[in-house]
Amino acid sequence: MDIIEAKSLTKKFDSFTAVDDISFSVKKGEIFGFLGPNGAGKTTTIRMLTGVLFPDGGSALLDGIDMKKNPIAAKSKIGVIPETGNVYLDLSALRNVIFSGKFYGMKQKDLINRANYLLKELGLYEKRNDLVRGFSKGQKQRISIACAIVHNPKILFLDEPTSGLDVQSQRLIKKLIKDMNGLGTTIFLTTHNIEEANVLCDRVCIINNGRIAAIDKPEVLRSTIERTKSVLVSFNKEVDTKSLKDNKNINKVDIFSDKLRLYTDSPDKVVKFLTDYAEEKELVILSLEILKASLEDVFIELVKKKSDD
Repeated sequence: MDIIEAKSLTKKFDSFTAVDDISFSVKKGEIFGFLGPNGAGKTTTIRMLTGVLFPDGGSALLDGIDMKKNPIAAKSKIGVIPETGNVYLDLSALRNVIFSGKFYGMKQKDLINRANYLLKELGLYEKRNDLVRGFSKGQKQRISIACAIVHNPKILFLDEPTSGLDVQSQRLIKKLIKDMNGLGTTIFLTTHNIEEANVLCDRVCIINNGRIAAIDKPEVLRSTIERTKSVLVSFNKEVDTKSLKDNKNINKVDIFSDKLRLYTDSPDKVVKFLTDYAEEKELVILSLEILKASLEDVFIELVKKKSDD
């Protein structure tokens, strides 16, 4: 069952088309990654889905409710965690969460219990009565998260939730994402951290220049870009990379410290070539590994292909 439906969404700013007639859907209970370079249309899309902006064309449905036609009912289904925290600095951590919960009509007793529970989960219970003004960036982001999920939303939108945060805050946020998803919340995650999306997401949508480049499971996307397969090799001596590039089965050679990464459509043939090459040049192979395409490789390849089109 689809809980988010974007149908021909379009948004223009003067003569610039930020989002160009895109359509996609998110299944109930999945973690959906939304990736793209700066200026690709990610933030504009998420603002249309959450009712901050109305589209110039198309529609956004949240749990079957049209955001443009019935924004209050649609917004009651969602929680939003922006990249930049939107907490009230002159309120305490606890008062911030309680204040947010009141917008959703929660009963006072339930609200206080829920706020205290979230602050414990986010490692801020001991600071619950402290003003947020003195909190670190990571702590403020955790308060933003508590405010966004105090009402147990069906759908949670996160815009770069771990960007620039300390390791502890990143771990807490990732754990919270998994925990909420385990309880049935659908997660819509916008991120620049490709490995974060690779680990967390059931499916990934890649957007570039306001258009969808690809949507699929991370593993499927990796397997579709055959030429980003590679062989990582390390020799006991420095080698002339030109002699490697001349091999017809090697598309590109990159140097990583003491290792060489050889991009190829045929890893098996390259491994056999390297064995013969090492014997011919009297080299010792210190390490040899066949690498699948990473999600980052796929992202770069798809964005480049879409730009060329």
